[in-house]
Amino acid sequence: MIERQETNQRMSRIVKHNGTIYLCGQVCADATKGITEQTQTMLDKVEALLEQAGSSREHMLSATIYIKDMQHFAEMNAVWDAWVPEGHAPARACVQASMAREELLVEISVVAAEK
Repeated sequence: MIERQETNQRMSRIVKHNGTIYLCGQVCADATKGITEQTQTMLDKVEALLEQAGSSREHMLSATIYIKDMQHFAEMNAVWDAWVPEGHAPARACVQASMAREELLVEISVVAAEK
């Protein structure tokens, strides 16, 4: 069975299937901020969605991070490294990409297991 939460015509914020949780791409809460703040608020949103879906940071399977400019890679990683629980790092990819809005610096897509 497939369960979709917060669905609109374009996407669902959460999709659950066979114990796996898929989150739609998450961006920051305030795009006027720098990479550190954008990364932190983006991860805060991921954490809230994981909890809503019955998962947690410790249950992440994979993460794909889209960063507007690799010059921000180290700053973004500093926030990421502090956020991911030790011993629970997911499989991860990070690529430079154009963003949907000019002011966005980072976006993430996450797949996790249910608790």
